[in-house]
Amino acid sequence: MNETRPIESTSTRLGWRGGYLLASFGIYIADQASKAWAVRALRFGYDRTLINGFLDFIYTENKGIAFGQLQEGGSFGRWFFVILALAAAVAVLYYFMRTSRNDDRILGACALLLAGITGNLTDRARLGYVVDFISVHAGSYHWPTFNVADASICLGAGLLACDLILEERREKKSVVSSQ
Repeated sequence: MNETRPIESTSTRLGWRGGYLLASFGIYIADQASKAWAVRALRFGYDRTLINGFLDFIYTENKGIAFGQLQEGGSFGRWFFVILALAAAVAVLYYFMRTSRNDDRILGACALLLAGITGNLTDRARLGYVVDFISVHAGSYHWPTFNVADASICLGAGLLACDLILEERREKKSVVSSQ
């Protein structure tokens, strides 16, 4: 993986990254605003059906990790998840700053991950749980309730996975064509 990267000026590197971070902040604000709405509008059992048999807004409090796992952690679990999320945010930010400007898929994925991680981190540090409210289901199948931050994390992770798959294919083609 000895790529030659074009030399970037510091202002170009920071300018593009600033744009991605601004987009990430916008997603973070959308997440926090949607959770505030969910608390006000749905908290006391005022569920709303948007698409009958497919999409509902239902208020839930997730004290665990993804999909409601590990809910019985108590105060230790809360702060453990806060520290874990902080470490993940720092790792993503570090990777984001080390990525070259021409890797828009990775920069975008990192921005999505950062928005989602910080959105759920804010809830967990402030409230002790994460507010989830989007419920998707089809027939008897029911996807775990989620929020905008969770969707952002899934999209960012999906983009990183796509990039890994595409990079592997590019490397295989490069090896085959150089022989």
